[in-house]
Amino acid sequence: IMETNVLFVNTHEDKEDVAQMFSKYYLTALPVVGKENRLVGIITVDDALDIMEEEASEDIAKMAAITPSDKPYLKTGVFEIWKNRIPWLLLLMISGTFTGIVISRFESALALIPVLTAYIPMMMDTGGNSGSQASVTIIRGLSLNELELKDVFRVMWKEFRVSILCGAALSLANFAKLMFFDRRFINPDITMPVAATICMAMFCTVVIAKLVGCTLPMLAKRAHLDPAVMASPFITTIVDALSLLVYFLFAKALLGVEIEENLAFDVT
Repeated sequence: IMETNVLFVNTHEDKEDVAQMFSKYYLTALPVVGKENRLVGIITVDDALDIMEEEASEDIAKMAAITPSDKPYLKTGVFEIWKNRIPWLLLLMISGTFTGIVISRFESALALIPVLTAYIPMMMDTGGNSGSQASVTIIRGLSLNELELKDVFRVMWKEFRVSILCGAALSLANFAKLMFFDRRFINPDITMPVAATICMAMFCTVVIAKLVGCTLPMLAKRAHLDPAVMASPFITTIVDALSLLVYFLFAKALLGVEIEENLAFDVT
């Protein structure tokens, strides 16, 4: 009596793929074969659990813009923690310069309508959170092999529809807050055109953020990079600059403010 349909793995198989086989087929042990399909050993379920824990810890570290470390936190030295964190912080700090460039370009709009300044943090945070939601969902799908690169357009279409609903709900709620609370208790300069500018910019920001958040991890996978790298920090940095650009373009279109066309920095 011979079983011909045997589940097995090769010695060159990726350990994360092997661990997923235990979850998929409810296995307790898995044979390992060499190049000639001869048995060289086995992997047990406790080995798979260790691999899953290791990979999950690595993904969490990358999603937080930290270089992964195998050591427990309390046994890791201060200098080593600094070394794992500072390269990402420097990179994100430099990339965050684009946000400052956008703000400097549209200084005239802020000078003419100062109330716009107060809602910049809300616009950036909403865009960053929206992009992070999409990216985390897609990264999980890629890690569990629920999504493949060929699904990118299906993913974009679904996230686009989700972003329409999310953007509409947030914009309507924000418009009501602006007109009935902020206008009365915080800033009387909030007019109907100003509120419309803020809410329409927020709607477009949510749509853009979710599309960016769902596509970047898949592009990273296509480039043979870890999709977890394209998580919250990078998504937020990119979306921040895009959300401000959309915000000020709506201010120009709806409020008629003049915007400086050239980037100029007065060194004096």
